[in-house]
Amino acid sequence: MPRSFKMLALAAMVAASGAALAQGSGTLDKIASSGKVVVGVRESSAPMAFAIGANNQFGGYHVELCERVLKAIVPQAKLEYMTLTAQNTMPLVQNGTVDIGCGPTTNNLTRQKQVAFAVTTYVSQVRMAVRADSGITSFKQLDGRTVAASAGTTAVQLLRKYGKDNNVNLPTTLGKDHFESFMLLESGRADAFVLDDNLLAGVVANSANPKGYRIVGEVLGSEPIALLFRRDDPAFKKAVDDQLVKLMQTGELAKVYDKWFMQPIPPKNMALNLPMSDTLKQLIAAPNDKPLEAYAQQ
Repeated sequence: MPRSFKMLALAAMVAASGAALAQGSGTLDKIASSGKVVVGVRESSAPMAFAIGANNQFGGYHVELCERVLKAIVPQAKLEYMTLTAQNTMPLVQNGTVDIGCGPTTNNLTRQKQVAFAVTTYVSQVRMAVRADSGITSFKQLDGRTVAASAGTTAVQLLRKYGKDNNVNLPTTLGKDHFESFMLLESGRADAFVLDDNLLAGVVANSANPKGYRIVGEVLGSEPIALLFRRDDPAFKKAVDDQLVKLMQTGELAKVYDKWFMQPIPPKNMALNLPMSDTLKQLIAAPNDKPLEAYAQQ
């Protein structure tokens, strides 16, 4: 079959799958029928979601929150992990291949047209990692210099906006994932790597020389990060949200945060030392699922 026909056939299958799910049973019925939950994770997004060993083992702040939520609402179901990237998360959640996404995904209005988000469980600040001896402290110092970012992340759009608003030329090279993007910085092919602060801290902490890099620069944007799942499935959203709010109210979510952001984590048993922000503390006190655009208006 020619490549063009294969692509058309694949697109038709994805569309049909999504349509069938939209018209059929909800996620809870699907899980009850199959006896399993397909959990979308990431391989290199520490401390939110990452591979922590062999045999398909994953961990992280969002992975643990997912596991706790699912244990409460579908305790008999088997958890089946599927590795996602920033590029394929939306379509695989949208068409029901993945039941719940546990990677560090930003909730914004564009994505809400494809998927639904749970209440916000982290608020990231997009900044940059640079070599400690580079002298770089501002994005304006990167005018005409190569910047690394990961394909499919909102950092790419924020960089473009910053460059346009400040008349700064920011040539951007995209890595397929955060490890590859960091390698661009590590090898000298890029002068900075732009990403959410928590993920930058995770990559730096697990690098060959953690003290050789610093997280600096203006905050390009504050982004609400949340678990995600199919749209038009209010029963599943309510079940997930109810459990997350319970974890917030009992103080368990704060304990999970401390475990992954303040204590030593695999694989090098180094602590990120990122205390919980005041913004996240406020969200725990008054949970909501507002998108990125609501933060931009504040």
